[in-house]
Amino acid sequence: MKAGFVAIIGQPNVGKSTLLNRILGQKLSITSRRPQTTRHQILGIKNVDQAQIVFVDTPGMHGKEKRALNRYLNRTANTSLVGVDVIIWVVDSLTWHEFDAVIIEKLKQAKSPVILAINKTDQLKSKALVLPFLDAAKNRFEFNELIPISALKGNNLDVLERKITELLPNGSSIFPEDMITDRPEKFRVSEMIREKLVRRLCHELPHALTVIIERFEKKRSLIHIVAVILVEREGQKVIVIGRNGENLKAVGQQAREDIEGMLEAKVFLDLWVKVKRGWSDNERSLNSLGYGG
Repeated sequence: MKAGFVAIIGQPNVGKSTLLNRILGQKLSITSRRPQTTRHQILGIKNVDQAQIVFVDTPGMHGKEKRALNRYLNRTANTSLVGVDVIIWVVDSLTWHEFDAVIIEKLKQAKSPVILAINKTDQLKSKALVLPFLDAAKNRFEFNELIPISALKGNNLDVLERKITELLPNGSSIFPEDMITDRPEKFRVSEMIREKLVRRLCHELPHALTVIIERFEKKRSLIHIVAVILVEREGQKVIVIGRNGENLKAVGQQAREDIEGMLEAKVFLDLWVKVKRGWSDNERSLNSLGYGG
């Protein structure tokens, strides 16, 4: 039996959450086309023959730390490298970026085996384009394996999973076999709502909002959820609500359908929008909203 923790790291928007969801076979981490959609460290647990793999999905590593929220995201990504048994570094292009050198230094300090996963290869005109990049990668860091993949299409993920299992230490299961994540239902519900908001309002205010669950009450065949969408300015509140409430109504309908699928129950979802000025640049506010620890 093998068991261990596997950190999925990389710059924003390279497909880390899509990779985790595809491997698990169900949606755990929210996704969108906007960078920094993932804000929290999320564990995804997969049991295979004679192994339990505990994946750690992380926010994207980035160099800009102008706001307290950005600093929190980087701290969360960096701490995911501590004490893990395997690291998957996900990249989505065949060029090296300036910040990659920073990531390599972090990998050297972590001293865990590293797999380089080159994502989105389904978008390449020719698979031969990967070969020069792989040769260059070998000169930059001593990777345990370099694997071209497509998280969206599922290409080569069986190869990735086998290599991960090989690198895991011997040991018994860390979590119960029927457990899929360490996150409670309320957290997953708030994330599903935030995903719909980011996808619908990505051009207007992708990062200026967060969601908190004020009420989560199960009554026989119905679950009553009251969620508050926090923004930083009155103008943002107007955008979230939309003309005649169209944005809030659409977000509520889409989120409710996903939540019902996850909870396998009928849901009454009540959404409110409130202004909390400067929440994303205030450490105390972030802690109170669940962005601490």
